[in-house]
Amino acid sequence: MPNVFESLFHSFKTTVDNEPKPPLHTGEVSTLWVYYTAINEFIRYEEIGLNTSEDQDLKEMLTDALKMCESQAKRLEAFLIKEGVPLPSLPAQKPKTEINAIPLGVKLNDDELANGVSMKLVIALTNSAAGQAQAVRTDVGALWLEFYLEMVSFGSTLKVLMRKRGWIRIPPYFIPPGIPK
Repeated sequence: MPNVFESLFHSFKTTVDNEPKPPLHTGEVSTLWVYYTAINEFIRYEEIGLNTSEDQDLKEMLTDALKMCESQAKRLEAFLIKEGVPLPSLPAQKPKTEINAIPLGVKLNDDELANGVSMKLVIALTNSAAGQAQAVRTDVGALWLEFYLEMVSFGSTLKVLMRKRGWIRIPPYFIPPGIPK
């Protein structure tokens, strides 16, 4: 059975060696570019949430998510520029808005906001795992691992808040026929 710590050591050792790195392959570029676009969309959603929620716990969670996503976007942007990958056009930053100025039919409620963040988190986790699996270059794999672990950590706090507020949506339980009661 492979030793996890040994594997991690060898992986990180290759990120600091002096060997030239091959260019990114098309799969790496594609997943990085798509993730960069998605994480910036996530940022806009968090800005919308901060403009429309009055729940302090939810606003704190949205602020944490915003900081995490902005940090990931900056790191990814710097990496893409360094590698010569053209950046996509992104949506403009949302201006701060007075909560009561937003019509009720347009405002997302706190449940919708939390579940929207949860769905975006699932997308980010899935993209991070897929990017990590496709990565040939160790530095790309390490970047994906960082993003994945940050999202997992954030997701655990999000789940606690959603359970506490009754916002978590659970599929129906599966009880196989013939199971003892």
